[in-house]
Amino acid sequence: MNAIDLLLLQLEQAYNRKSWHGTNLRGSIRGLTAEHVVWRPQPDRHNIQEITVHAAYWKYTVTRRLTGEKHGSFVLKGSNWFARQTPDAAAWRADQRLLEECHVRLRASVAALPARRLGEQVGQGLSVASLVSGIVAHDLYHAGQIQLLKRLMPAG
Repeated sequence: MNAIDLLLLQLEQAYNRKSWHGTNLRGSIRGLTAEHVVWRPQPDRHNIQEITVHAAYWKYTVTRRLTGEKHGSFVLKGSNWFARQTPDAAAWRADQRLLEECHVRLRASVAALPARRLGEQVGQGLSVASLVSGIVAHDLYHAGQIQLLKRLMPAG
């Protein structure tokens, strides 16, 4: 297995492919309702829907850094965190689609990378390989966070 194939495997395991580590990001949001995803453990904490859009934004950002795409082309206005406060099933479905679309674009960008680019610097002292490894860790971090939020939700 070459380095690009390994990065692709890790991307898929963190997002939507079964792996030994447990629930991946896509699995962590599967089956949740609009009411579930806007619940907050405290008023000043992020909810699952906000985490989902945040993950999509960072997949977009990594893709943009890999492809040289213009900054500011994310489909939503703003950056990093996007407020989601009211249960809205259509908005929740749209945010899930956004996450999926951003993942598919990221995966295609990594698959198209020539191996010689893995050591290339892409900002903040990060190599391409470190950037892709980082987005894998980001997905897993937020998958775990979502799993914890689901356990903290009141029954009912």
